[in-house]
Amino acid sequence: MPRTQCGPHHIHYELAGEPGRPVIVFLNGLTQNARLWEDYAAFFVPRGYRVLAYDMLGQGRSSKPIIDIKLSSHADILDRLLDRLEIETIHLAGISFGGIVALDFAIRHGCRLQSLAVMSTFAELTPQLKLLGTVMLQGLTEVGMPFLQQMLYPMNMSSAWIDANRERIPAMMRSGYIGNDAYAMQNLMESFVEFEPLTPGLSGIEVPTLIMNGEHDFFTPRECHELIRRHVKSSRLLIIQQAYHAFTLEKPAVTMQQLAVFLSQVTDGSWQGDQGVWVASDDPAAAQQWLPCSGDWMRAIQFISPDETDAKAVAGWNRKHRMESL
Repeated sequence: MPRTQCGPHHIHYELAGEPGRPVIVFLNGLTQNARLWEDYAAFFVPRGYRVLAYDMLGQGRSSKPIIDIKLSSHADILDRLLDRLEIETIHLAGISFGGIVALDFAIRHGCRLQSLAVMSTFAELTPQLKLLGTVMLQGLTEVGMPFLQQMLYPMNMSSAWIDANRERIPAMMRSGYIGNDAYAMQNLMESFVEFEPLTPGLSGIEVPTLIMNGEHDFFTPRECHELIRRHVKSSRLLIIQQAYHAFTLEKPAVTMQQLAVFLSQVTDGSWQGDQGVWVASDDPAAAQQWLPCSGDWMRAIQFISPDETDAKAVAGWNRKHRMESL
C-alpha cells in the first residue's frame, strides 16, 4: 500500500484504475480502513473509474497522532492528498464518520467535487447522538478498544448478518485492535467535543448529492438525514431497504448498484436534485432501481388516513382485519 506525506502526517492509500479516468474517493467510518473498499474498486474500475481509498488520519497504517486532531483536519488532509496525487476533481463518497468529513470537504473544498454521496451520517449532533458518543468514549477510555468493538457490531449490523458471520467476528475484532491505536481513536472521538454543526454550510453545496440511509439505522437515524436533505438543494435521499448503519459492508452489491445509478445520472446530465425521497430496490439486478417514497418516510409505521380515502373502504379494511384477528 503506497503512502505519501500530507503536512506532518503520512497517509497510506490505494489508487486503482487508469490515469485520466474520473476518480471516486471513498471515506470510511471509525475503526475501519481502506481495505474495506477493495470490492468497490473491483466493481467500479472495470466501469471506467479510478478508485482512491486511504487510511484516514488516526486509523489503519496512516499516522496516529495522540493529541490535537481537529475534525477539520480530515478534509484538509484529503485536499492535500489530491494535490500530491495530481488529481483535480473527484466524486466523493463517505460513510458515518467519513460522511461527516465528506460534508465538510464539500462545504470548504467544493470546487474539487463533481458529485457527493453521504451515507449513514449527520451534519450536527442531536441530543441522542451526543449521549451515545459520550458513552462510547467512556467505554473506550475506561475499558478499551475491545469494548468499543463489541458495542459497534450490534449497533452497525443486523441480527441476520451477525448470525451468519458469528465465527468470523472475533478475527475481525482482532484486526480492528491491530489497525487502530486506542489513544488515536480516543482523540478522534474527543474531536467531537468542539464539533460545530455543519448545517449552516449545507446550502452552499451545489454539486449533485445522494444521501443514503439504512431503513433500520438507529445509530444515525432518519432525523439526521432529513436535516441534510432539506438543506442541500441538488439532493435526493435514498432509503436502503432492510439495512442498518454499516450497509456498505452488509449490502455491498445493493450499495454499489445505487452509487452506479447515481454516477451514471450525474455523468449523462439526467440527475434531478429535487430533494425527493426514494426507496432503493433490494435486488441489484432489477430493471428499476429507485422508486419514489409515497408515504411519510419519517414514520416507521405507515397508515391509511380516513381523510385521504373512501370511508367505506376503510371500514371494510377494518372489518376484514378484525375478523382475521378473532
